[in-house]
Amino acid sequence: MLYLVIEHFRGNEVEAIGERFADCGRMLPDGLAYHASWIDPVGMRCYQIMEAPHEGLVTEWCRRWEDLVEFEVIAVVASADFWNDLRRDT
Repeated sequence: MLYLVIEHFRGNEVEAIGERFADCGRMLPDGLAYHASWIDPVGMRCYQIMEAPHEGLVTEWCRRWEDLVEFEVIAVVASADFWNDLRRDT
């Protein structure tokens, strides 16, 4: 399953987030795969695509960063897969 993860950086924590990332990396649990990310121009939000067999792994990863970041996690499917599945169901 794919997940769109929107990170909302807390207050003035951008520097602390960068330092932890430089020191520890993404700190992903086994089974959670990172695909890509983008940060908004003002540096207050990060958008990531992650993949895992279940959302529990995403939740576990979020706990490792929740002191610096608030998370919004949205399960998503590729557009092509959605439309193919929809056509098969009709």
